[in-house]
Order: sequence, then C-alpha cells, then structure tokens
Amino acid sequence: MIGEIVTLVLMAIALGMDAFSVGLGMGMYKLRLRQIFKIGLTIGLFHVWMPLVGMLAGKYLSAKFGTFATLIGGLLLILLGIQMIWSSFKKGDEKVITPIGFGLLLFALSVSLDSFSLGLTLGIYGAKTLMVIICFGVVATMQTWAGLLLGRKVQGWLGVYGEALGGGILLAFGFKLLHLFW
Repeated sequence: MIGEIVTLVLMAIALGMDAFSVGLGMGMYKLRLRQIFKIGLTIGLFHVWMPLVGMLAGKYLSAKFGTFATLIGGLLLILLGIQMIWSSFKKGDEKVITPIGFGLLLFALSVSLDSFSLGLTLGIYGAKTLMVIICFGVVATMQTWAGLLLGRKVQGWLGVYGEALGGGILLAFGFKLLHLFW
C-alpha cells in the first residue's frame, strides 16, 4: 500500500513536471495571485479528468486483452517519457497562449493530455482509480502553483530541465512495467 502510494506520487510528480515548467514561463506574465489560484485548480481538475477517462479505457482493454495490454501499457509509458524528453529540448517552441478564459482551457488541456496516456496505462495495470486521480490532481495543482509563483521570481531557467526530468521518470516507470511483464 505505501509502496503503491509512493509510486503514484512519483508518477504524479513526473506527469506534473510539464505543468510546472510551463507554469514557470506563464509566471512571467505578472499574473495576480487570484489568477494563479484559478490556473492551478483548472490544471489540477484536468489532471483528474484526463487520467480518469484513460483509466476507464485501460480497464476495458485489460479485461479484453490481459497481459498483452500490460506490454502495451509499458510501451506507452516509454514512448510518453521519450516524447517529453524530446519536446523539452526542441528550440523555438515558445508557449504564447495566455492563461485566461479559453486560453486557460487550452493551456490546461495541453499540459494534461499526457495524463490520458498514463491513465490508460494505469487502467491496464489495475491501479486504484480514486487514489490515482486524487494524487494526480493534488500534485498537478501544487506543481502548477509552484511553477507560476517561481516563474514570477526566476525567469524560466529550470523549465526545459524540469520537463526532461519528468520524461525520464516516466521512462523509468515504463521499463519497470515491462520488467514486471517479462
């Protein structure tokens, strides 16, 4: 039980690294604390909703395809980790979406889209749904707030490396899941 919680918290931290690093950049918009609060809650809700939908789909796949689905889940995590690492080092990919209104929804969707894939993987693996979505939502909210607040102080020097670290952690969990498969 404790090991599962630690694993989920580490996955949530890895998953929320993109929200943290993008928050660093968005924090330079000189946002008010009320806006930072709303942005964090919105991203947290998206990090609950997206993995929940993914987990429901993953549980369906698990019931239909068994161990093959576990292999697919591990590969998805590895691909997701590689994609996060790769995108963190791409140049000229500046975020120009302002985190207000429709822009906030796009912002929240863009940083939580990868949580659908992770939710799919966790659904295949059979993780406890309530524990996953609470953990992902709370951690993503806190990381977003931390990124936005730190972005007000620091001018984005950690952003690229934070997302790369998150991708590395997801990559490691993908290999761990494949190891359990073999």
